[in-house]
Amino acid sequence: MAYPASRPRRLRLNENMRRMVRETSLSADSLIAPLFVRHGKGVNKPIVSMPGHSQLSVDTAVREAETLAELGIPAVLLFGIPDHKDAVGSENFDPEGIVPQAAYAIKKAVPELLVISDMCCCEYTDHGHCGVLNAAGAEGYNERLPEGYLLNDPTLSILGKASVIHAQAGADIIAPSGMIDGMIGVIRAALDGAGLEHTSVMSYAAKYASGFYGPFRDAAESPPSFGDRSSYQMDPANSREALREVDLDVAEGADMLMVKPALAYLDIIRQVKDRHNLPLAAYQVSGEYSMVKAAAEKGWIDERRVALETLMSIRRAGADMIITYWAKDAVRWLRGGV
Repeated sequence: MAYPASRPRRLRLNENMRRMVRETSLSADSLIAPLFVRHGKGVNKPIVSMPGHSQLSVDTAVREAETLAELGIPAVLLFGIPDHKDAVGSENFDPEGIVPQAAYAIKKAVPELLVISDMCCCEYTDHGHCGVLNAAGAEGYNERLPEGYLLNDPTLSILGKASVIHAQAGADIIAPSGMIDGMIGVIRAALDGAGLEHTSVMSYAAKYASGFYGPFRDAAESPPSFGDRSSYQMDPANSREALREVDLDVAEGADMLMVKPALAYLDIIRQVKDRHNLPLAAYQVSGEYSMVKAAAEKGWIDERRVALETLMSIRRAGADMIITYWAKDAVRWLRGGV
């Protein structure tokens, strides 16, 4: 019916009316907090490009995990910064590596908190790429491929080995992020073969070669030493390709899916949600966080309002879970705190 019989504003009359008819909810249950862990003791090293976040040693990461659990946040996502880097990222599959140490300590201190291990090689390699590179003498060297090209299958064996070690240390969920062909099947088989069939796999199923990752590379100390990651991460122009990638990961046994980044790829989140009936995560990445922080520091926007609006948009697009650097702040804001 036309105006005046149709008056949609009736449903916006006051806050209780708006709450009652609200279509999308946002709560601590939907949020995952990333943590950057490094060796040492008592370390809390601020990340300049990500105000409010720091690289943490295991002991300080445990205290942060306890705070997050008290707020009702159900999970943390761990990124490791090793003391030693080499061509194959060997600390990633070292039982004494930084992520296994952190996973063990957090699960011991806060058993109910889910620990997710970001499963990639880029933080651990001396070249900053996400696996074994094509080079004379390297395993799987192929003279037909360019020097420096990321080799798929030799990288898979590392991911399978590292996934078992991280899960044995206490990781509840393995989240492979390199966009390596076959990574879900190999990791699932490795976990099952080690008697870790209850460990879940959250696939970075549609991860784009994005310009929004800049601050993260400072945080994880993992910028590529040459080139970029376009030969394995996805072209931002493509959406049908994302759905093919997702389909493959579902077929290989992914328990959960992820789209990364979030804000510039809300259409992909929606398409994946419509296509598959699996839990879907979206990663609100460092650039999305830092650009709002920077504008808020200038007084140009209201950080709280914009942060919550973007989080709600990601939920509205179809994400069940959001990995966000605002996790702790968002819960306090939603509860009416400062």
